[in-house]
Amino acid sequence: MADIDNMKKKVLSGDPVALGKAITLIESKKDEDRLTANQLLSEILSQTGNSLRIGITGVPGVGKSTFIDTLGELITSQGKKLAVLAIDPSSPQSKGSILGDKTRMSKLAGNQNAFIRPSASGGNLGGVASNTMDSILLCEAAGYDVVLIETVGVGQSEVAVKNMTDVFLLLMLAGAGDELQGIKRGIMEMADILVINKADGDNIANANLARKAYENALHLFSPRETGWSPPVLTCSSISGKGVENVWYQVNEYAESISKNGELKNIREEQKKHWLESMLSAEVMDHIQKDKQLQPILTKLEKEVLKGNLTPQQAVQDILNAFFGRQG
Repeated sequence: MADIDNMKKKVLSGDPVALGKAITLIESKKDEDRLTANQLLSEILSQTGNSLRIGITGVPGVGKSTFIDTLGELITSQGKKLAVLAIDPSSPQSKGSILGDKTRMSKLAGNQNAFIRPSASGGNLGGVASNTMDSILLCEAAGYDVVLIETVGVGQSEVAVKNMTDVFLLLMLAGAGDELQGIKRGIMEMADILVINKADGDNIANANLARKAYENALHLFSPRETGWSPPVLTCSSISGKGVENVWYQVNEYAESISKNGELKNIREEQKKHWLESMLSAEVMDHIQKDKQLQPILTKLEKEVLKGNLTPQQAVQDILNAFFGRQG
């Protein structure tokens, strides 16, 4: 069992090695580690909540890691400490993950004011790992001013990051034939800032055309109650052109939600979503570990596969058995 007092002291002092070990602890599936992790989180909770939480999403190949590398260099050059929680997709077969984000963020990898932590998604929907919110709290306790969460980039299902961040950036490509495909209400309505990346070389004209198309699409959506109109920006992560403007807009949005009180509402929704997500995960974990429920679950799975039972009926039956067992 980890030495909680020692780990807490080192995390609060900003020790990146201790922070990495603490995140490893909360990601552990061992029951004893989970109890220790919960104790650690409860003890550092009062030192959290002071960072700017930024979510960055986009389709694979849009250049999220390179964008974060360039944006992160700008952020740290302003004297801020930056933590990057990069979520890598897990293989549905092996459950393994490459976790190669540090190799794609060469500038930040050697930056003393930056902390990069790759984690496997573990197959979780929403493009984030199950303990991402816990990792955010640990980074805040360690004194990081900005926490960036990079999602796996699996498309429109990766929206959970919106529920744990203050500012949500959607990165897009131009000239890839997906401009109209990208104009969908779901993820675009949630984005606070839209960024067309790789606006360089021969792609600048395409990027500007895409920017106009997305701006026109946003006009079709209902205006936000806060009055914020999500800007559509272009940038090049390679040359750095436009990245400073992206950071400016992030701060403009952060300042606006702080002044109008929306940030308080956002943080409350984050906690509510976190509670509900953890509750669902814990119930499922208990069901899977319950040896008396295993035969029932196996039988129900077979009935669903045979077409004799709908998944909804099977879920109700297993819940009835589980909660009936709880008295």
